Amino acid sequence: MQIKNTNFYNIIGFILFMFFLIGCNAEKEILLSGVTMDTSYHIKLITRGFVDTEDIKEKIDESLEKINESMSIYRMGSEISRFNALDSIGEKFYISDDFMTVLCMAEKIYELSNGSLDCTIKPLVQVWRFEGDRKIKSLPSEKKIEKLLSQIGFSHVLISRDGYLKKKKKSITLDMASIAKGYAVDQVSALIKSLNIKNFLVEIGGEVYASGVRIDGKEWKVGINRPEKKGSFDQIYKVVSLKNRALATSGDYRNYFEYNGKTYSHILDPQTGYPVTNNIVSVSIMADSCALADGFATAVMVLGHCKGIELINSIKSTECLIIVKDKNGGLIDYYSNGFL
Repeated sequence: MQIKNTNFYNIIGFILFMFFLIGCNAEKEILLSGVTMDTSYHIKLITRGFVDTEDIKEKIDESLEKINESMSIYRMGSEISRFNALDSIGEKFYISDDFMTVLCMAEKIYELSNGSLDCTIKPLVQVWRFEGDRKIKSLPSEKKIEKLLSQIGFSHVLISRDGYLKKKKKSITLDMASIAKGYAVDQVSALIKSLNIKNFLVEIGGEVYASGVRIDGKEWKVGINRPEKKGSFDQIYKVVSLKNRALATSGDYRNYFEYNGKTYSHILDPQTGYPVTNNIVSVSIMADSCALADGFATAVMVLGHCKGIELINSIKSTECLIIVKDKNGGLIDYYSNGFL
């Protein structure tokens, strides 16, 4: 009788152990979130077996902190702040690989878009008061804008592939805000891939990279917000499927100011020094790199929908959706050749 009981318990134990193994090997979705770059991040990981989520989050936060230490204009000791503070022409300023990578991407977009993305327009951003208090009492004068235009221009930054920068004008300052968030998405995505996690979604401040598939085996679905002023974040205009692709959106419906009954976009045209007036309310770019998607989204906001579509159609593996508001307040969609 004793032997039979032992066999019975051994069988039960084996069955429970098998259920345990199956449970450990089942796919599960892990959610991670945090704050960075004056915004939030949200990450979904599809994994099997034991995953040290605390260790992964620590690695992610370290990666994001490294980028902030390099490119945050709000940190006095960051690389970009120290470069901006240089008061000399021709002095070599050595930079990190992260900073160099982002600058080279920005330079590429600057050239392809005929200067529509220019990371030296910080003085214009400040005079239009898109930093801090947006309660503007008067518009900058034409004379002031002309003076500032003479002090900016990405061509006045020498980027050496030997790892350093030089100012060609003392007044030149850099602000990588239009591309840094997308780069952060790319870096976090690369980190997650290095941990042998193939299916995941990374979102930082609305910029997204989707790898593989969801837990149900289907492609990731990402919503594009309805471009309405004071609209809620859960108002979805379009839903797109993503697999091993990035999506970045730029728009004027959340960041703007009003003066004498007129609304001014926070997107500035580097050629004129003034906010854009082309009636584009949203641009979404799909690409292999979120940094490039981020930068091109801003560039197309400046170019307008005709030149914007032409530009994106000329770039391999890059697509766009441009939403324009007509004179009656209706929304018109313009797509690149392969967006849908």
